[in-house]
Amino acid sequence: MTLARLTLAAASMLPLAANATTVRVHYDSPKGGVAIRGEKGPMSWSKGAAANSGDGKVWTYTWPDELGEVLMKPALGDDKVAIGGAYRLAAGSTRDIYPFFGAPFGKVKIIPDFASPQLKNSRKLRIYLPPSYDENRAKRYPVLYMHDGQNLFDARTAAFGVEWGIDETVNRLVATGVMEEIIVVGIDNTPARVDEYTPCCDPQYGGGQLDTYQRFVLDTVKPYIDSTLRTLPGKESTAIMGSSLGGIASVSIAQKNAAVFSKAASLSGSFWWNKEALVTTLPPRLPVKFYLDAGTVKDGLEETIKMRDALQKQGYRQDADLFYLVAEGATHNEKSWAARVDKPLAWFFPWQ
Repeated sequence: MTLARLTLAAASMLPLAANATTVRVHYDSPKGGVAIRGEKGPMSWSKGAAANSGDGKVWTYTWPDELGEVLMKPALGDDKVAIGGAYRLAAGSTRDIYPFFGAPFGKVKIIPDFASPQLKNSRKLRIYLPPSYDENRAKRYPVLYMHDGQNLFDARTAAFGVEWGIDETVNRLVATGVMEEIIVVGIDNTPARVDEYTPCCDPQYGGGQLDTYQRFVLDTVKPYIDSTLRTLPGKESTAIMGSSLGGIASVSIAQKNAAVFSKAASLSGSFWWNKEALVTTLPPRLPVKFYLDAGTVKDGLEETIKMRDALQKQGYRQDADLFYLVAEGATHNEKSWAARVDKPLAWFFPWQ
């Protein structure tokens, strides 16, 4: 064995060596072991270098900083490579990762009759749990809250029989290494949808219960989710998204609760509401990323452009804290939103 290989082999036995790069793989594998595949040193993409563990749950592998930046993936035993993208480790860094090796398919569970003490009604919560949720119990997840839950996962309950396909889209983006795994909480609407999703008050449609609905989301739904699921509850891991009236609800809720949400998406948002009041009465610039889009066929594009312009005047910048998209040929329906929901998902929760 050459001196270089001896040095690398010795370094791999040190959990946190000085002047070394370390990956810690959190995965319960008491028998099969975890190996590290990569592009440099003793690692290769065809055969992994064995990681070390004292308890079979956290596996450590270390290499010298001289290798520079390294692209790697963990493997389970000799044949199963982690699902998703590769991990890029800078020289000298220490990274904790939480892989999974099973089929890249999440599952949807339904909480029936979830009560709102604020609104004096109840509804279903439809919760998408990511592929690794049962496989890797050491992992915690960002959370995306979405309105109109009936329309997200099942065509049988969706408006006009067309669903967003959120679960299929997230599965695909995770499997191809485009986005991180997340939990999605779909909050069903009720017959009072127009009132619940809108601030006061449009001359034609009324509305005005958004502040109360907001309290339901923040004081009832989110605490329930954080207490019963393995979430990352902090602001940087929490987003909100909706379409049409749900789009303006998402923007407004994030604006009023920037300490809770770091990301808000409006697909075909109804910014015409109440003589464009959301456009003309913006709060000061906030530490929140906003995604805005609209289709080109009867979809409120003109008002969405006005909202984009208003945000840009406050200092928001495209691809930094603002993502604006024109959906050519798209109109105001679930089929159109399903076709482009991958854009805000990938922007909010990019791989690594």
